[in-house]
Amino acid sequence: MDKLQMAINVFNKRAVQYQDKFMDVALYHDSFDLFCNSIPKQTAAVLEIACGPGNITRYLLEKRPDFHLLGIDLAPNMLELARSNNPQAEFMLMDGRDILRLNKLFDGIMCGFCLPYLSREEAVKMIGDAARLLLPGGIFYISTMEDDYARSGFQRSGAGDELYMYYHQADYLVNALNANGFKIMDIQRKQYPAADGGTTTDLIIIAGI
Repeated sequence: MDKLQMAINVFNKRAVQYQDKFMDVALYHDSFDLFCNSIPKQTAAVLEIACGPGNITRYLLEKRPDFHLLGIDLAPNMLELARSNNPQAEFMLMDGRDILRLNKLFDGIMCGFCLPYLSREEAVKMIGDAARLLLPGGIFYISTMEDDYARSGFQRSGAGDELYMYYHQADYLVNALNANGFKIMDIQRKQYPAADGGTTTDLIIIAGI
């Protein structure tokens, strides 16, 4: 089975549990604030890739209720929760690897923790696709788990579900952003408590075009 399809199946099955665990996004508020504050245009069009249950969506719309936000995800049960949590936003079933199909331009693109389920090649392609969908002055936010890409592999959750997790490195992500005309605005790293008692490093990059 395709690695991404495995993840979709797990997220569809565990949508409510995921919502209960990750609805609080306080650790990332400062980076979300920077994203919102960097889009001065009122009623800006914002795309959120892999919106999940709408946890990031909800914070963005609390901060900027004027945003016209479109959230996409591949897990129908996640989209159902996202719609319930954010009735003022629009949501649709779509693969984040196919965003050029939208044929629409945006003032901002939010991609919170989609990259852990995309290969290096897919992540680099998404950066290129985002550049084509952003209006001049547009803002792109990406976050992922940072580590040596070679450490990517299957991981088993506490509930027994198996997922293939990709780790990404700042060097090639930044290179891809620069190659596609982005200017890096901010790079952050946050320590997130892991289930085994250790921590993982979350990498956040905000760039403008």
